[in-house]
Formats: sequence, C-alpha cells, structure tokens
Amino acid sequence: MTQATTLPPLQAPPLWKAYLAILAPMMLTNTLQAAAGTIDGIYLGQMIGLDAIAAVSAFFPVFFFLLAIIIGLSIGATVLAGQAWGARNPARARAVAGTALALVLAVGLIVSVIGGLTAPMLLKALDTPPEILDDAVRYARVMLIGAPLIFLLWLATSISRGVGDAVSPMWTLLLATGVAMLCTPALIAGWAGLPRLGVLSPAVSTLLGFTLALGWLAWRWRRRGHPLAPNAALLRELRFDPALTRAILKIGVPAALQMLTMAAAEIALLGLVNRHGAQATAAYGAVTQLMSWLQLPAMSLGISATILAAHAIGAGRGHRLGAIARTGLMMNVAVTGLFVCVAYALAPYAIGLFLKDGAAAAQAGELLRIVAWSVVALGCASVLSGVMRASGTVLVPATLGVLAIVAVELPAAWWLDARIGLSGIWWAYALAFMAMLVLQSGYFMLGWRGRTPQRLV
Repeated sequence: MTQATTLPPLQAPPLWKAYLAILAPMMLTNTLQAAAGTIDGIYLGQMIGLDAIAAVSAFFPVFFFLLAIIIGLSIGATVLAGQAWGARNPARARAVAGTALALVLAVGLIVSVIGGLTAPMLLKALDTPPEILDDAVRYARVMLIGAPLIFLLWLATSISRGVGDAVSPMWTLLLATGVAMLCTPALIAGWAGLPRLGVLSPAVSTLLGFTLALGWLAWRWRRRGHPLAPNAALLRELRFDPALTRAILKIGVPAALQMLTMAAAEIALLGLVNRHGAQATAAYGAVTQLMSWLQLPAMSLGISATILAAHAIGAGRGHRLGAIARTGLMMNVAVTGLFVCVAYALAPYAIGLFLKDGAAAAQAGELLRIVAWSVVALGCASVLSGVMRASGTVLVPATLGVLAIVAVELPAAWWLDARIGLSGIWWAYALAFMAMLVLQSGYFMLGWRGRTPQRLV
C-alpha cells in the first residue's frame, strides 16, 4: 500500500473470492477473539469454580451495552472508509479514520470514568446474585477503566478491513489473544511470583494483550506505509471534521441504537435468568460463550457484505449489490449451517469444558439445543442489512431490528419464562432471529432493491 492521493481503479474479482479475501482472515480473527473468551471461561471454571464464571457472566450485558456505541461508530467509519477506498482515494479514507479516532477516544474516556464509578449500581440493578456481586463489580471496574484501549483496537481493526487490509487485524488479535491466554492462568495461580488476581485475571490479561497489540499494529502499519499508519498525516486528521462527523453519526447512531436495544434486552433477559439462581447464570455464561462461536460466520459475513458493497459503491459499481447479497446468503447457509451442525454434535463436550457441575452442564446443553439452529436466520438477516448499510440505508433496517427485539424477543421471553421456565428465554432468542430475517428480507425486496446508491464521501 502507498500513501498516494489516488490509486489505480479497483479490480472486481469473482465475488466468492472477494468474500473469502475478507472473510477468511476475519473468521480467524473472530475465532481468536472467541477462543480468548472461551479459554478464559475454562480457566475460571476449572481453576476457581462456578462462582467465578457467574461473576464474569454477570458483566457481559453491561459491557455489550457500552461496546454497542463503539460498534456503531466503527460501522459508520468502515462504510465511509470503504467507499473512499473503492474510489481509490486513500487520503479521504485517512480523513475518515482521523475523525472516527477522535470520536472513539472521547467516548472511551467517558466510559472509563463514568463506568468505573457506577459499576456497583449497574450490577445491583441487574439482580446479580449476592454471592457473586463483589467479584462481578471488581471485574467490571477493570474492564470499564480499560475501555479506551478496547475501543481503540476495535476501531483500528474495523477500519483496516474497510480499506482492504483484513490481514493486519488477524495478526494483531493473534498477539492480543496469545498474551491473554498466557497471562490469565499465570495470574489466577500466581505463577513465577505474580500476584494472585482471581476473577480479575482475564480482565487484566485482556488489557495487557490489547496494549501490546495496539503498539505492534502501529509499528506494522508504519513499516508497511499503510494509509492508516500513525504518522504526521494521520495526526493532522485527528479532529472532529463536521461533515465526516455527521456522516459517521448518520450511519453509526442507528446501528448503535439497534445494538443498544439488543444490549438492553440482554440485560433484561439476564435479570430473568438471575432469578433462577447462580446455576442458571453459570449456564447462561457457558451458552453465551458457545453462541459467540456460532455467530462468528454469521456476523463476519454481514461485515464482509458491508465492506464489499461499500467498495462497489465507491467504485461506481452499484449494479453488483444484488449479486453481493446473493453470494453472502449462500455462503451463510453453507458456513454458518456447518458451524451449527458441529455445535449440535459437540455440545456436551464443549459445555463440559466450562462447567464441572453436572446439573449446570445439562441445563446449558438443553438451552443451546433450543437456540443454535436459529443463528442461520440471524446470519441471513445480517448479510441483507449489511449490504443496505453500505449504501447509507441504516435507519429502516435498524428500526426493523429493534422491532424484532422489542415486539418479539422481550414479550416472548417474559411470557414463556412464566409458563415453561428458563428454556422459554432461549426460545425467545430463536423467535427474534427469525423475525429479523423476515423483516429485513421484506424491506430488502420491497423497499430498498432498485434504488441507485450514492457515494457518501
């Protein structure tokens, strides 16, 4: 890559190859992230016990709620940077990155200060079981204080993919994951004279890994002359450009609101789960970890669809958007479907890695069987909304996603929980994923298709 103002026209390879060029490194990257969470869960469950998993699990919805904001900003920045890259204008992509970086740093600092102070209130509001509350608060504080690091790495890897570099994020997160996997058991057990940090170990290890990974990514980009390398040109763009800020927020805010709605729903549903006791909370944590693996291809394909569609729009090839959507749907059915089949086959063994308690493991297995199949529907909805998002059409797809959560998932969870117990909550997840597919498909076919997409930068 170079820092030239313009580049030769972007060639259009076969779509399946274009998908794989982004999807394969991203899948490996996301697999590494999921592996870090999974292995941390195994360490906690095997080296400390059930309450440690429950304490960390209690924080998931809170952090997801905050991360939703940064995901929204990253989506907006990725779309704009992708369109600029498709138009072969790296200087404009760098300007997008500078504005997004300023936004992310501001949000991260706010989260760090306010989140660290309000962690006890947040977790008490979730009806976190008293026996795990203290550990949950300690874990939450460390993660919230380190939010700027996490947000910054998330943004950097997202925009990197947007400008066609999916390999740097892969190696960066490999480093972060490797450091975390080595440090977590060392801090739990106090190896080599290190302090015994208990439930804080995965949080401290994560922040250490992210710090080293960010430093390495900056070095790699500078050495390779990457258009996003931290240099004088990028520093000049580190500001709130009014036009770019509005464009990022126009895409990012609806996406963030959808994510925030999902997070709020997750918090509400965790409150229902917590009423069933610490065993149910631990089962929730194990299923959440395994669902993160199942959702890897579904969400990765949605992001890949957004990037490819943004490149096509930037290059003036809007006629390829329909083919991009169809290819993404077919790949989702194949790849996500394969993941689901493997999950059904290996569920008892995978759950046993997290939970030593037989009753909790059996409960987690039942819950996973209820919901796993519906991830294929979630993936299809993700591809369709991803293609629409690349054209700047975000408000309606985001509203439909919110509708599936508010009008289907939450009412179904409360109603089914009252009638059939804990399993009803997971049936509500499945119903919501199906509703998302129906709504997104309807709008894609009847409302969005046929429009002429316009470049946003």
